[in-house]
Amino acid sequence: MNPHANLLVYVLAALAALAPFAIDTYLPAFHAMGADLGASDVHIQQSLAVYLLPYAIMTLWHGAISDSIGRIATIKWGLGVFVLASIGCAFAPNVETLWFFRALQGASGGAGNTVARAMVRDLFEGHQAQRVMATIQMLFGIAPAVAPMIGGALLGFSWQSIFVFLAIYAAISLWAAVKFLPETMPPEKRLKLSAKNVLNSYKTIFGDAEFAKLCIALAAVFSAFFIYVLSSPMFLGKLLGLSPQQYAYLFVPTVAGMILGSYLAKRAAGQYSAKQVLNAAYTWMFAVVLLNLAICYWLPAKPIYNILPIALFNIGMALVMPIISLAALDRHPKIRGTAASGQAFAQMLFSTISAGVIVPLVWGSVFSLACTMLAIWLVSWLMVRQTALWKSNK
Repeated sequence: MNPHANLLVYVLAALAALAPFAIDTYLPAFHAMGADLGASDVHIQQSLAVYLLPYAIMTLWHGAISDSIGRIATIKWGLGVFVLASIGCAFAPNVETLWFFRALQGASGGAGNTVARAMVRDLFEGHQAQRVMATIQMLFGIAPAVAPMIGGALLGFSWQSIFVFLAIYAAISLWAAVKFLPETMPPEKRLKLSAKNVLNSYKTIFGDAEFAKLCIALAAVFSAFFIYVLSSPMFLGKLLGLSPQQYAYLFVPTVAGMILGSYLAKRAAGQYSAKQVLNAAYTWMFAVVLLNLAICYWLPAKPIYNILPIALFNIGMALVMPIISLAALDRHPKIRGTAASGQAFAQMLFSTISAGVIVPLVWGSVFSLACTMLAIWLVSWLMVRQTALWKSNK
């Protein structure tokens, strides 16, 4: 890949990484925020769901908007609003105000991630697209490791400084996108934006059973890991006895697993068929979730026991995600922005349900979290097995 292409990849990765930064950076500050805002742990935890629900809803529009007004204009509007919302979070005097600005962050923050997905497929073809997607995923995967460490360091100043950091990060990403990314949706290819057209586009993509199954498989395999991120204040703080400054104990090894899996995905592109990679990766993940169950059932809760299986699981997860994601986008090349939105919506809908409903029910023990990981992974495996991607030898 030439230096110019590498620069594009880094900018796209920065846009995609805004979402995990917005989720993970403030996790170490939950207890401090609750004490300062006079709110319970559950109320602060709900700020995750308040962020994720509008994020999921608006991802249905970000891609369609980018198909209509262009990719760069969509990034400008989305990240511009995100900057203002982050500043609003920093100055929130109570939890209700925090919820409002978190919702605004969610509604705008998905623009970068959705448009970045579409632009990968706009700019790159074939095995190169798979390698680029894997590279972005590898860089994207660093964010969950770095974000809590940044949050823990900034907590030494105040929890408000975490949201100031998010505003600065989004502003720099916006500048880089405008300066370095080409517009990949020229005026002659743009579609008229209307509720009717958007609805018809979604009828097309979600009426496609293959696309729907791929999206569910992708969302579920990510959520099988993401439940540990969403439950990290309880999982790390109360079950494993770690301080906010020690959250890196979870995120560094799990992201190392994701980076290793992404590297293997790059190496596998063009060398092995999609079916071979999927088969190997899902077999690996199944073995790991069984190991996780055994550890949580028979051994006492300790960081080394309970975090290692999550890191190992992420190797398989990162192997399959670029393949499934590109296969879904390739189903509808003429409305790729909308397809990217549909894909992102499915992923964030799973995350929203996990944050608001599932995680508070299961975060009381490491064994219940392990059982939930297995159940969600099974959803992904059952879905992907029904797709033409699984049955193909290409």
